[in-house]
Amino acid sequence: MTRQLLLVHGRAQEKKDSVALKAEWLDALHDGLAKSNLSLPIREEDVRFPFYGDTLYDMVEGKSRADAARVIVRGEGIDNGEKDFTRAILQEVQEKAGITDAEIAAELGTNVVNRGPLNWEWLQAILKVIDRKVPHGSGESIALFTHDVYQYLKNSGIRDAIDEGVAGAMTPGVETVVVSHSLGTVVAYNVLRQRGSAAGWKVPLFVTVGSPLAVTEIRKSIQKPIQCPECAAGWFNAMDERDVVALYPLDTRQFPLAPPDPAIQNKKNVRNKTENRHGIAGYLDDQEVAARIYNALIR
Repeated sequence: MTRQLLLVHGRAQEKKDSVALKAEWLDALHDGLAKSNLSLPIREEDVRFPFYGDTLYDMVEGKSRADAARVIVRGEGIDNGEKDFTRAILQEVQEKAGITDAEIAAELGTNVVNRGPLNWEWLQAILKVIDRKVPHGSGESIALFTHDVYQYLKNSGIRDAIDEGVAGAMTPGVETVVVSHSLGTVVAYNVLRQRGSAAGWKVPLFVTVGSPLAVTEIRKSIQKPIQCPECAAGWFNAMDERDVVALYPLDTRQFPLAPPDPAIQNKKNVRNKTENRHGIAGYLDDQEVAARIYNALIR
C-alpha cells in the first residue's frame, strides 16, 4: 500500500485557502527534492493537509494580526498564568539573543528590571529591544506565537478542536510520514503521543522543523514522560539557529527522552531563506530535510 504524507502547519494561517497553502508546502518540498534530482514519490492525493488556521484565528476573536498583537502586548484580557508563561519564554529569547538587562532597563527608562508576571511593561520593553536588536526578529510575531501556544496548551476546547482535525487526517494501518512546523510540531507531538498507539497509526518518520518543543515552558506543559511517540519508528528535527521560535535542538540536554530510544536526529544547520528564518518554505526546500522525507516515503 502506498504511504501517505501528513503536513501539520503552524500559526498565522488564518483566512488562507487551505488548498493554496498545501500547494505552497508542496512547492517548497519539490524544490528541496530537486536538489537531489528527486521527485515526490507519492501522488499528491496521498498528501493530507488538515487546516486549523481559522481555529487559531478564533483565539484572538477575529482581530487582524496587528490588532491582536496590540491587545496581547498591552496585556488586555491576559491572565497571570499567560503573563508568567510569556515572560518565561521571553527570558529564554533574551538569553539566546544576548539581550542585557541594561538594554531592557534603558527601554523602560529605569534601572530596575522587574521580571514579575504583573510587570507587563518589562514584556513591552523586551519586545521593542527584540525588534531593534535581533536580526529578522519580530516582537509582534513572538507575542502572537506565545499567545497561540499558551491557548493550545491550556485551553482544552481549542486543543481538542485542533487535535480532532489533525487526528482525522490519519488513516489507521496506513504508514504515514508526519511533517510538522512551528506550533504544528507541538500539535503533532501531542496528537501522536496521546492517540497514535491506541489508534493503530504507523509513522515511519516524524519530522519537526522550526520546533519550539524544547523551550522550557512548552516542554514542561506537554505530556510526561517525554518520549518519541510509540507509533513513530523515528524522529528527525531540523532548525535554523537564527530562528527565534526554535531556540534549541531537540537533544538530550534540552529535550531528554525517556526512554532515550529511538533518539531524535537533529539537523541544526538549515539556512532558512525566509525573512524571519522561520518560514516553512525555508525548511522544506532544504536538501537534507526533503531527502529525509523522500526516504521515509519509499522504504
